[in-house]
Amino acid sequence: MITTKQPMLVNVERLHRFMDEAGCAAVVARSGKNFTYLAGIAYPGTLGRHLDFPDTPRDVFCIWPRTGEPIVVTHHAGRPVTERDSWVERIEVIEDYVESGIEGAARVLRSLGLDGEKLGFEKTYVSAARWADIERELPHAELFDCTALMDAVRRVKTPGEIELLRKAADIQDEAHLEVFSGLREGDTEREIHARMIAACISRGCGFVHGILNSSSNPDLYSGEGDRPFCKGDVIRTDYVSYLDGYPGHQSRLFSLGPPCAETRERYRVYRDIYHALAEYCRPGRKANEVWHFAHAKLTAAGFPHAPGAMVGHSVGPWFHQQDPVLLRVEECPLEEDMVIALEPYSGYWHLQDMFRIGADGNELLSAKFDTSELFVI
Repeated sequence: MITTKQPMLVNVERLHRFMDEAGCAAVVARSGKNFTYLAGIAYPGTLGRHLDFPDTPRDVFCIWPRTGEPIVVTHHAGRPVTERDSWVERIEVIEDYVESGIEGAARVLRSLGLDGEKLGFEKTYVSAARWADIERELPHAELFDCTALMDAVRRVKTPGEIELLRKAADIQDEAHLEVFSGLREGDTEREIHARMIAACISRGCGFVHGILNSSSNPDLYSGEGDRPFCKGDVIRTDYVSYLDGYPGHQSRLFSLGPPCAETRERYRVYRDIYHALAEYCRPGRKANEVWHFAHAKLTAAGFPHAPGAMVGHSVGPWFHQQDPVLLRVEECPLEEDMVIALEPYSGYWHLQDMFRIGADGNELLSAKFDTSELFVI
């Protein structure tokens, strides 16, 4: 069997520290974010959809005991890809549609002697009926919601995660350069969107989502249709392409034909605000401080920026937009080795890059696309 196993990327020291602070004997991951993070596998296609639903007959779990080896609980359909890709060696297989993942996980926890201990489950990621099943299967355990604990663990990236994010960003920038260099007047949103998806997948990404819009289309995030691109359009993108479960996540701006002097100048003003924001992000700065800095700069320069708009977010496995989100009301501080996707958008003015937060300066991970000037097609 050909293996695609990655080295373990989990921030084990941070995970164990937070587990010890919570007095937790094991965490049991169910969501796509935490299952992918702990098990080191991004289930493809139909198997992956089951990670997105809080109530499914084919649920899977990754059990991470504080002491001992982790265990993946999966079904027969998930076993081959788990054996091929996951860094977890112990795999417990349940009978598809007959035994639930919860029953399988509870059986494993009992075999480890942990069924009377404090156990973390993601209460935010199982239905009320499923939570009742957990309580019924583990009546002597002290159950708690470990969602916040796992969010805090994933915030700070390991060197392996940072390298994987860099590779994913490179792939997406290469796709942007290939696809948009070939865009021509009359091409439709749907055609270019399809080329972007194909370009990312052909370079090794597992799945891709995102949008593109032109300045002549006021319907942002409404899906790609048959509207053709026209000379003079400014085109913005917002794509996420996942490599081994980790996202390349960038937004780029293009001009179809030479832009007018006003458009070129507005881009430069927006770009300078964007670069200043990237410099402002430092360990210890709170998310809302970063938001207020961006909001003040944008509005002073005449760019509309709503109070509810974010200016960026952390990234991580399975779903790109993770805690902390840089919002007006979020007080979570930035930490060294967080990776933040900055995106202080205002309508179709939208640049986005991933930065590793460093004590001595931030590292641009998505560096293959030059944003110093507006890209002219």
